[in-house]
Amino acid sequence: MMRRIAVLLGFGLVLACGKGKAPVATAPAPSVQGNPALVDSLWRTAERQFRAGDWNKSSLNLERLLLESLGTDPRLIRAHFLLAECYFAQNDHLRAAREFRRVSDETPNDSLAPVALLRAGDAYSDLWRRPELDPSYGQQGLATYQELLSRYPDSPVAARARDRVAGLQDKFAEKSFKSALYYLRLKAFDSAILYFRDLLATYPRSTIAPQALLRLIEAYKAIGYTEEVKETCGYFRTNHPTAPGIDRACPLATDTT
Repeated sequence: MMRRIAVLLGFGLVLACGKGKAPVATAPAPSVQGNPALVDSLWRTAERQFRAGDWNKSSLNLERLLLESLGTDPRLIRAHFLLAECYFAQNDHLRAAREFRRVSDETPNDSLAPVALLRAGDAYSDLWRRPELDPSYGQQGLATYQELLSRYPDSPVAARARDRVAGLQDKFAEKSFKSALYYLRLKAFDSAILYFRDLLATYPRSTIAPQALLRLIEAYKAIGYTEEVKETCGYFRTNHPTAPGIDRACPLATDTT
């Protein structure tokens, strides 16, 4: 009996506490996403700031525009591209690369897709500033340019991608050349020869290839590899006949009859 009374008293207290005004539901804040007037204003402002070179303010407005826009807005592709250019201009290369990749990966049939791939390669390559440093970003840049040439071989930017590939290959060759010289200075001729030969096999058209051939011949002569000198000189004269130093390294046989 006492237990029942206690339960009833507790129920009465709950009812008493519930008396008074009912709580008023708070109306949700109106969403501005998809507001055409706001999006148009952000777009005009961001474009004006971009043309003026105000990368920080332009990127802030582009970021907000991308949040406020509906996914069907045709300007979104260009907005991502301009945002990537703003990041690049502010030396935020990794964020720039991600935005450029987004343009090329999500809209592969858009005219900006190959340009975005080129610029993504530029962003990675720019992070590899000196050949002797870790070449990981240079390798990413090279892979991105090669992807562009594979996916869009007839694109107007394909020629620029080929030039970028050649430039990166020159840097990779220079890195190998410096490693080979290090061993050559130590008179570790076998190791130097391995680096020179790998350089010439991998980057035969690099601008440093003639110097690598001269140094390879020098290493061969130092350890008496006569046949290798003769063979390398033949290759040298066939592929780089006007290279400085070739006549000293590979003198032509004279007629003594």
